[in-house]
Amino acid sequence: MKKTMQHRTLVLFLFAFFAAQVTAAEDPVLLRDLTSVIALLGLPCGQVVSAKKLKDNDHIATCKDGNVYRVYLNPEGRVVADKR
Repeated sequence: MKKTMQHRTLVLFLFAFFAAQVTAAEDPVLLRDLTSVIALLGLPCGQVVSAKKLKDNDHIATCKDGNVYRVYLNPEGRVVADKR
């Protein structure tokens, strides 16, 4: 019984870990925020449809129109979007 419980705990932990990874990439709030940032910087995008987190405040955003941007904070603390 104890082994079964340990096995279930491990499976639940792994499921939660990987589920968090997947939902972070599809977070609608993050996608909306990246869309707003790119638009405010005056770059063509339309809407961000997917995002990949590289590290804190550093994302790769893929737009509906096919443009891909790296959106990050530069050393001065300003938001920058570089076209990929």
